[in-house]
Amino acid sequence: MFWLVASTIVAACMAVTMIFVRLRGAKKPASVKKIMLPPLFMSTGALMFIFPVFQISLSQFLEALIVGVICSFFLVRASRFEIRHEAIYLIPSKSFVFILFGLLLFRIVMKLIIGSSISAGETSGMFFILAFGMIFTWRCCMLYKFLQLEKQLHVNA
Repeated sequence: MFWLVASTIVAACMAVTMIFVRLRGAKKPASVKKIMLPPLFMSTGALMFIFPVFQISLSQFLEALIVGVICSFFLVRASRFEIRHEAIYLIPSKSFVFILFGLLLFRIVMKLIIGSSISAGETSGMFFILAFGMIFTWRCCMLYKFLQLEKQLHVNA
């Protein structure tokens, strides 16, 4: 139980930090690199599945992935781009912070519920897949929107 609570607190602190990083990042122009590097860096966390304690079944994997993709829908809807000063900027909606905190709260509640019925390692594995599915889907949608605006920017130039 200690590890479940401790990991939840650490995850919450990391999420709050990322919220502030995301809001500050909106002040600088976006780029393909800035959009796609976070999921690439996060993908290294999949190495956890080398260890048996973190391995999950196919059904657990699919459940976590589907929930992550569904959660990403809210982030996709709250993220839009805008052309300013011949550059493309990410403009988070006013509801962006509330959506991030809502998703954080949802993940914490789900982690506490699921963590009471499966091992901490399996819970960690499932929530890594959930987070990766959410972030990867969101960032791919952002990349698509960004590239559409970039085409428009080059046509207008």
